[in-house]
Amino acid sequence: MADQEDRYPENVPGPFYVDNNCIVCAQCVQTAPDNFKFAWGDKYAYVYKQPENEEEITKCSQALDSCPVNAIGSDNGIEK
Repeated sequence: MADQEDRYPENVPGPFYVDNNCIVCAQCVQTAPDNFKFAWGDKYAYVYKQPENEEEITKCSQALDSCPVNAIGSDNGIEK
């Protein structure tokens, strides 16, 4: 599970975030492109927009579930 203490500073405030375990696999960016993108230089992904509706919450939850290194976290009980 991702660690709130290790989250990237580019993550916007809110329940979803990416921590420093990201390996740039692109899974989250492909799954939820309205919410995840790569940092400058494609060094890691981060949440640039928190989900604003059920569809985006679902896609962010799918990205969390499919992350191969568990670099995506969700606080405040928002998942699926």
